[in-house]
Amino acid sequence: MSEKDLAARVGIARSTLQRIESGDPMVAIGRVFEAAVITGVDLFVPEATSLAAEIRSTEERLALMPASVRASRRAVRDDF
Repeated sequence: MSEKDLAARVGIARSTLQRIESGDPMVAIGRVFEAAVITGVDLFVPEATSLAAEIRSTEERLALMPASVRASRRAVRDDF
């Protein structure tokens, strides 16, 4: 799904979607939840241990991909 299509489905501007992607804490939480539901992103994990296993599994799959395919790592801005 393109950025334009997702923004239209959520009912927000593309700039707001970009702010969600960058972790802007000023975006209304309802918009973040709606975008997550539409994209199928689980925001709540029942156990922390299952999250660690999922992260490990994802990292293992990414390690198998050529470096040119992997997305560059950006620092997470979680200082809000």
